[in-house]
Amino acid sequence: MNTNEKKSIMHSDGFQTLLASLICIALGLLVGYIVLVCINPAEANAAMIAILKNFLYFPRPEVALEYFGSTLVKTAPLLMCTLSVLFAYKVGLFNIGASGQYTVGAGLSLYLALAWQMPWYVCLIAAMIGGGILGAAVGALKAYRNVNEVIASIMFNWISLYTINTLLTKVKESSTTYTGALRTNNPGAIIPSLGLSGLFSGNRYVTIAIPLAILFAVLVWFIMSKTKLGYELKATGFNKHAAKYAGMKEKKNIILTMFISGCLAGLGAGFLYLSGIEQWSCAQTSVPGMGFNGIAAAFLGGLNPIGSILSAFFIQHVTSGGSYVNKMVYASQISDLILAIIIYFCSFVFIFKHIMNRRVQEKLTMANAKRGGE
Repeated sequence: MNTNEKKSIMHSDGFQTLLASLICIALGLLVGYIVLVCINPAEANAAMIAILKNFLYFPRPEVALEYFGSTLVKTAPLLMCTLSVLFAYKVGLFNIGASGQYTVGAGLSLYLALAWQMPWYVCLIAAMIGGGILGAAVGALKAYRNVNEVIASIMFNWISLYTINTLLTKVKESSTTYTGALRTNNPGAIIPSLGLSGLFSGNRYVTIAIPLAILFAVLVWFIMSKTKLGYELKATGFNKHAAKYAGMKEKKNIILTMFISGCLAGLGAGFLYLSGIEQWSCAQTSVPGMGFNGIAAAFLGGLNPIGSILSAFFIQHVTSGGSYVNKMVYASQISDLILAIIIYFCSFVFIFKHIMNRRVQEKLTMANAKRGGE
């Protein structure tokens, strides 16, 4: 490899993002391991290995493959929340309300499935539109009243949670706080597998939601990078006054951005709950963490839709791996603690990229000066 090829690789945004993300992950795991050692030195190695192995914890390949499928099932909604945060951020908006939009998507999809016996595709559309409407409401407040989208999103998160809890009490099981199981109450609301479950030792929760989530990541990348709409949305995010001067409808673009962002988060909830892997608890007092984890995955992936596929999988991999840690030694939330440390280091992705860019520029300057001296 010649010098010019090396320079092009080091200048590559994708390479820099990947390298910066790997550094953040390594630092996060290192600090997480130190925390494990401080709690119980004797079990620290086994705990970290269990978290990192996740489904590989099982020695039998067919069992490991089945649990790998479950990790992918939960990665799909996380990826959608990641895309939701990423899409808004690309347009200069911080959608911290992805959790609320996710909640609305979960509530509408389950209610239509259990109360009205609707098929899966109708429930998915309802989840998407419900999340989109909530996102558009935040966008409208930002566009017409200049209400900070972070404040508006946080308020809507709690409004959404308690509204959906109230709505879903109408379709919950009589003896528990959980909504009825889809497989026994409305099998037609389960997203079809189309043979994918056979690839994961017959895991019945594996559905076409997994490839659909990847398809949406590619679609978001295409819209933002290759279309006029994406250009106008990003231009509005950079400077809405300049966008208005250029003839763009800046208010419409802000609302449209938040609508699309909300649609992605709502659809993610549909992907999870319409797989049948989880039931909604009408007694929960906090919004689902999927939306907040999406923020971490978006930045860990360098705000790139394709990179977000890998970052979302990694975060879900660590989260699922925590269930194999010895609960007699460590609290069940230990993987969440390690994940939180990794998330903290995610905020340094762009700092590391800036450092790498500066070092590359310094080397190029020195090389050019040396050639000029010769």
